[in-house]
Amino acid sequence: MGHIVSLLTVVDIPRLHFASPSATVKVKGPTDSPEDSRRESLESFVESRCPSLYGGFKPASWLFNGHLQTAYAVVGDFSKIDKVDYDRTLLRTLDGGTIGLDSTPPTDERTLPDDTPIVVVLHGLTGGSHESYVRAILAPACTPVEQGGLGYRGIVVNFRGCAGVPITSPQLYSAGHTDDIRVAVLHISRRYPKAPLLGIGFSLGANVLTRYLAEEGQQCRLVAGCAVACPWDLVKNAQRLEDDWLHREIYAKAMASNLQKLMGRHAESLAKFPDHPLTKAVPGVMAAKSLTLSKFDNTITCIGGGSSPPFPFPTCWDYYAWASSHEMLAKVRVPFLALNAEDDPIVQVLPVEAGGNPYVAFAVTEKGGHLGWFEAGKSIGDVRRWVSKPVVEWLKAVGEGLAAQDRQIQPTHVVDGFLKEVGRDDIGCKEVEGGGHVIGVEGEGGLLAGL
Repeated sequence: MGHIVSLLTVVDIPRLHFASPSATVKVKGPTDSPEDSRRESLESFVESRCPSLYGGFKPASWLFNGHLQTAYAVVGDFSKIDKVDYDRTLLRTLDGGTIGLDSTPPTDERTLPDDTPIVVVLHGLTGGSHESYVRAILAPACTPVEQGGLGYRGIVVNFRGCAGVPITSPQLYSAGHTDDIRVAVLHISRRYPKAPLLGIGFSLGANVLTRYLAEEGQQCRLVAGCAVACPWDLVKNAQRLEDDWLHREIYAKAMASNLQKLMGRHAESLAKFPDHPLTKAVPGVMAAKSLTLSKFDNTITCIGGGSSPPFPFPTCWDYYAWASSHEMLAKVRVPFLALNAEDDPIVQVLPVEAGGNPYVAFAVTEKGGHLGWFEAGKSIGDVRRWVSKPVVEWLKAVGEGLAAQDRQIQPTHVVDGFLKEVGRDDIGCKEVEGGGHVIGVEGEGGLLAGL
């Protein structure tokens, strides 16, 4: 009966927002010769290469609103689908912190050409490369072409302390701190200088990606970006989470619980820095019985969510105002696709006009929840993420269709063992021991997935 109802479900056609006129992008011609390239409007580029955005999304009949779609993202069993394994590389940053790069396919599985497009992924709040929403994109993107995939390489940037990455300094991560993705991209571009780098971020990671792209401007090493379920205006969206009883008691507390558990796992590591304000704040947040996201951020993130300056912030609301990405969106200078659902219970304020930025295509579905977009498959009980379709189409379009762009990329050099960008000495990274093989479906037990 449920399958029959699903057949009657109204198709949700995304609303697409472009600046008028949209930017023109340089696309490849019949050959890779620069002489064969031509200019095409971003709107035409998306329309011709991302048909799923125009064909629509049909939500599974039993996941008919944003709360149910979001809940299924958390409690659904995705261990049997989208299996992705990785090789992990650990990077040490100048402040002593550690970030983890998980690369797929593993080197013992197959070898890819050096110019293979690379999908650089930023995960959500307390996620990592194991998250089902990450694997839902990387599985089709990194499956060999002869098996129906794109044949790309995927590299997930796991934030400090997430997905088993150790905490080695009294600094965490946040929605606004971009230096870790900056050095990660620096490392990836140095290792694969011939490969086009395509950025995609989910939720908090989408916010970080948007800010990074905006800050880099014409010097960006990524040739395109995609933001999925980005929280954009952190002040307004956090305020709505606080003001509504249901959102506060379910979503704000669930996210805070994840962060609280994550801090508990690293309390011993942080104890090695007894005089740091972050370490001193940990016992209070660990003892809290009813913690919301804003209370956690007011105690922990506004102190240790990034380097100084601008951290620490007086309150979480000062941090939210600084870290928001909605106003930064106007400064992005690479082709950029944003996808949000109107019924997302966590993200309810969407900057669809993108500050008039002609490089942005902003797609909004009526349904889908937060990192959900589940639709019924061909058989009863088969549920898949619709959002994988337009995202993979976008990755194929920008990875294979764009011609080389004129960008002002700064050269790199190695100073005292750290890879740095010439002219900038405050950030850098180097590989350190650790890492190994990572099985994506195993995940990080004890934390709610999908947030």
